[in-house]
Amino acid sequence: MAVFVALGAFLMTLAGGWTAQRVTDRRHLVLGLAGGLMLGVVGLDLLPEALHAADREVFGVPAALLLFVTGFLVAHLVERTLAARQAAHGGAEHDHRAPEVGLTAAAAMVGHSAMDGVAIGAAFQVGGGMGTSVALAVIAHDFADGFNTFTITSLYGNARRRAIGMLVADACAPLVGAVSTVFFHIPEPVLGGYLGLFGGVLLYLAAAEILPEAHHDHPARSTLLCTVAGAAFIWLVVGISGG
Repeated sequence: MAVFVALGAFLMTLAGGWTAQRVTDRRHLVLGLAGGLMLGVVGLDLLPEALHAADREVFGVPAALLLFVTGFLVAHLVERTLAARQAAHGGAEHDHRAPEVGLTAAAAMVGHSAMDGVAIGAAFQVGGGMGTSVALAVIAHDFADGFNTFTITSLYGNARRRAIGMLVADACAPLVGAVSTVFFHIPEPVLGGYLGLFGGVLLYLAAAEILPEAHHDHPARSTLLCTVAGAAFIWLVVGISGG
């Protein structure tokens, strides 16, 4: 049953990526929606789950929040380092962005999708009701994952075939994660730490790269509405799944 549900996540991820490809003539709206989806995933899904799973503090601060800040800073450092290296070697950048950053971010999303598959498998081991609830949440937000994976990879100047390759990898990841639960179990504190770290990376990309690009040289009202709609969609998904 877990693998069957993961097939649904596979199809929904591809649907999200296909949507991102088809609306290239409204790039600013695509980016605005992607930013809202990412903001919603981080604030309403990843961080609450990370705080619950990594239930311990380090010097008075929740470990998940420390890793969240670490993820944000690491994303910033990686982007600046790659951009500086490319400039030093005389390489041309796509709108001052290093393509490697897009690939790295997309790879992180693939890892997150694999964790989604692990969550589905673990939930069905607990019981059918829990498995169904988790499955609905994962399938719904995998549309956003596919949309964001293709958008992020393309935004940083990677070729379309690379963006499609990362999209396919992201779609396959839940299947791999679901199957893996037959063989091993990830400790909850480790999973919580990973979610916090990944949340920091996503927030950096949304706030420092995607949303500024979405509002560049375009009317802000329609783009802002797309951003709000993206965040509201994730809120709806979290609410329907029962948190």
